[in-house]
Amino acid sequence: MRVMMIGDVIGRPGREAVTRLVPALRDEYAIDLVVANGENSAGGIGITPDTAHELLSAQVDVITSGNHIWKKKEIIPFLKEEMPVLRPANYPPGSPGRGFINLGDVIVVNLMGRVFMEALDCPFREADRILNEVKGPNAPKIVLVDFHAEATSEKQAMAWYLAGRVSAVVGTHTHVPTADTRIIADRTAFVSDLGMVGPRDSVIGVNAAPVIEKFLTQMPRSFDVASGPVMFNSVLIDIDASTGRATAIQRLDRQVD
Repeated sequence: MRVMMIGDVIGRPGREAVTRLVPALRDEYAIDLVVANGENSAGGIGITPDTAHELLSAQVDVITSGNHIWKKKEIIPFLKEEMPVLRPANYPPGSPGRGFINLGDVIVVNLMGRVFMEALDCPFREADRILNEVKGPNAPKIVLVDFHAEATSEKQAMAWYLAGRVSAVVGTHTHVPTADTRIIADRTAFVSDLGMVGPRDSVIGVNAAPVIEKFLTQMPRSFDVASGPVMFNSVLIDIDASTGRATAIQRLDRQVD
C-alpha cells in the first residue's frame, strides 16, 4: 500500500492547491490512501463542514487536526461519525468526536503533544490504549499516526515509543517541513514535521508584517492568510499490507504558482 500524508492545509490557498494536485498525484504515484491535516483549512484557523467537504472532494480520505479543531464551532456536530474528520484522541473523555478511525485495512490515529501546547491527557498512554483496543487477529495491520506537536524531541520520542508497533508516525503543527524522513526499527516510517500546504512567502502561512509587528511590540495583531505561490508539503510511505511494515518514506513537495 502507498500512503500520502499531507501537512497542515492553510485556508483557501491550501484547499485550492490540494484540489489541484492531489487527484493528479494519486494517479501519478499510484497512491491508495491520502491523509491530510485540515485544522487550519478555514481562514487559516479551524475547520468547517464546507472546508472539510472540499478536501474530501479532492480525494483526501481522512482529515486529521490538532489544537485548532474547536475554533469553528460548526464542525462539532459533524465530528461524531458523519465524516472522516478526527480530533486528537488524547482530549479528555467526553470531548466531541473521535481520535482514530478504522477503515477496514488501515487505522488512522490523531494525537497531540503537550510540550509548549495545551495540557491534555498523556498522548503516549492514549496511544497504548488505542492499540490495545484495536488489537486482535482481524485487526488492520497498518496503523498511521499524525502526532500534532510543537517539539521535535516529543515527536521523536513518540516515534521511538511506537516503533515496531505502528506503520508510521508523522509530525504536524509547525508548518515547517523537516528533512529527517527515515524508517525506525525496520518497520515504522517517521518524519518530524510534514510541513504545510500554504503560501510560501509568509510566516507559517500568514502575512509576515503583522507577525513581525507582534514580535517587535508584543501587542496583539490580527493574522490573515498570505497570498502568492503555495508550497505543498507531504510524504509518501510504502507499506507491506500483509505485515504493516513500512518499507520506504520519501518527501513529496511541490509548488503551485
